[in-house]
Amino acid sequence: MESSLLSPVDAAWLSMESPANPMTITVLLRVDGLTAPVFRHFLENHWLRIARFRCRPVRKGAAWVWEEDDLFRLRHHVHVEPEPMDEARLQEWLSARLNQPMPDYRPRWGFWLIPRAQGGAALLLRMHHCYADGLSLIELFNALTTTAPDAMPPDLAGGDRITGANRWLDAGWDWLQSQVTLADEGRVEDVEASDEPADALSKRRRQLEKAAWTGLKLVNELSEYVLEPEDTPTRLKPGLLGRRQCRWSAPIPLAAFRHIANTTHCKINDVLLACVAQALRKQLENDELDLEEVLLHAAVPVDIRGLLPDSVKPEPGELGNLFGTVFVPLPVDAHSPLECLYRVKHETRRLKRSWQPGISWGLMCSAGLLPRGWQQSVADLFCRKASAVVSNVPGTPEPRYLAGCRVREQMFWVPQSGDIGLGVSIVSYAGCVQFGVVADEAVMADPKPFLDDCVKALQNWQ
Repeated sequence: MESSLLSPVDAAWLSMESPANPMTITVLLRVDGLTAPVFRHFLENHWLRIARFRCRPVRKGAAWVWEEDDLFRLRHHVHVEPEPMDEARLQEWLSARLNQPMPDYRPRWGFWLIPRAQGGAALLLRMHHCYADGLSLIELFNALTTTAPDAMPPDLAGGDRITGANRWLDAGWDWLQSQVTLADEGRVEDVEASDEPADALSKRRRQLEKAAWTGLKLVNELSEYVLEPEDTPTRLKPGLLGRRQCRWSAPIPLAAFRHIANTTHCKINDVLLACVAQALRKQLENDELDLEEVLLHAAVPVDIRGLLPDSVKPEPGELGNLFGTVFVPLPVDAHSPLECLYRVKHETRRLKRSWQPGISWGLMCSAGLLPRGWQQSVADLFCRKASAVVSNVPGTPEPRYLAGCRVREQMFWVPQSGDIGLGVSIVSYAGCVQFGVVADEAVMADPKPFLDDCVKALQNWQ
């Protein structure tokens, strides 16, 4: 297989990595009755059909390329833990895995299976972010699993090829023109000198005026994004130790979130962010801080697949990173849960109407194309403006089956960049929601109390 350039945004995740904050996505599935032989057979027949998983990212000069691992062996990527584990032991064991670096001389992913975990087999996946984002992994999970135990997953379209950077670079100018539209039916090249009647000239003048306003809006949106104030120094950003702990909640019925959202005319994502804001307030209210003056943001990933032109939209089964990041102010000074929720709603609506998701994705692409010495400056732009990463990934409403075994729960933990040491993950699956927290020990020696506060904030609404 020929080497292929990584897309600029995939390469950016490799440039943002640091020893204190590896750019690794961690996924935990609870799968009833899954055994090592069955799982290995599943990987050989389905997982490894995806060409990217047989490749590793290799730096060649100023670029990163996908290079097939000629020495690839499945046994290097699948590990079985035969000892029984209760829930507490599983949490400690998983935290230890989070702190292990992944070798760069092999494809950067690995599975760990614990068949004798309390409550059913536990399956852990760690994967570098350059392979895929959370939504890509959810789509892959849906493609590799079935709705019935005796069904077979369909063949993955496009799984046997790797999409590199060429398509993105070729489409760059077309995409830019599609954003700088002069009129609903016109583009830059539509405006030419002519001797047409006055009404046609008037139409062209309006097109130029619209182009000017579009340009001003782009400059304004970019300025707001770059000049967004940095967070207030708090205990949430003390400098990282590079040792992380993770915890997760029991499944919570999704109906509880939906009822609150419907009653208050908010989105479920607003309710989740409000729960996080209230839990952070409890973390800070005993510190010597004037919460009225504290400014905290959550870096929230936003899917941009729907904004992309057809020439660069991913095909079914295609992996990659296609999200922007917005910085949502968290109202830790709110005096009531209702005030907190409506302030979150106001900010998310404002950001949803903005161009910031596309701008941030463009900046990430730029970081992947810049010389190594300049890439850190772009990475710092993201990490200085937030104290936590909050990611909400929707799963399927119905239970799924992996290799004929029912997947009872699915949870994931997001990486954080720079000096951000707190990540909150929220995933919905089979009618339930789970919170997951990962924290550097300098930020939270034990993230369990914070996790409990997130759940209690939801319960206070009921």
